[in-house]
Amino acid sequence: MPLGDSITDGYNIPGGYRTELFQKLSAAGLPFDFVGSLLNGPAALPDRDHEGHSGWRIDELAAQVNTWLDQQQPATTLLMIGTNDIIQNRDPANAPQRLGALLDQMSARRPGMPILVATLPPLADAGQNRWVGQYNAALPEVVRSRAAQGQKVTLVDVNAALSVADLADGVHPNSTGYSKLANVWYQALRSTPGALSP
Repeated sequence: MPLGDSITDGYNIPGGYRTELFQKLSAAGLPFDFVGSLLNGPAALPDRDHEGHSGWRIDELAAQVNTWLDQQQPATTLLMIGTNDIIQNRDPANAPQRLGALLDQMSARRPGMPILVATLPPLADAGQNRWVGQYNAALPEVVRSRAAQGQKVTLVDVNAALSVADLADGVHPNSTGYSKLANVWYQALRSTPGALSP
């Protein structure tokens, strides 16, 4: 289940990272099925299900995620969320704590489900990007502490793969940025035990 905001949805580039990720997984002959209550993408993306909700913050995902987990029964979730907490200036200092609570909620709802948690891509606005840096710096401990409790959570460093030059509008990736995202997710799925189990 691709889960997140407009970057998961594919703002600017229909399908976003999901198109190339689909192609990579298919070419490798790996078993997968994207799931979600939303449906969109280009002809090059035959499997268009996702949960990328444009403009949504962590708290908004948390309010709905139990329903999606129950309905879609994902075996693995790709989670990238937090950019709108920063852009909307919604208490960005406590965004990592909100993410941790979301992970707790999801792991309680679907015990044993691998959750691949992405750091946030950069933002062109320098002040907002400082918050991105603080958010991302907090994530290793957020994830480590939960993994130590037995949650199947793995940190995926998206930020290291993208630069401001990979953004179309200062926020959302351009085609190169989405391609880099697809590659990071693909490598993370390949290297995370159980993430691609049918």
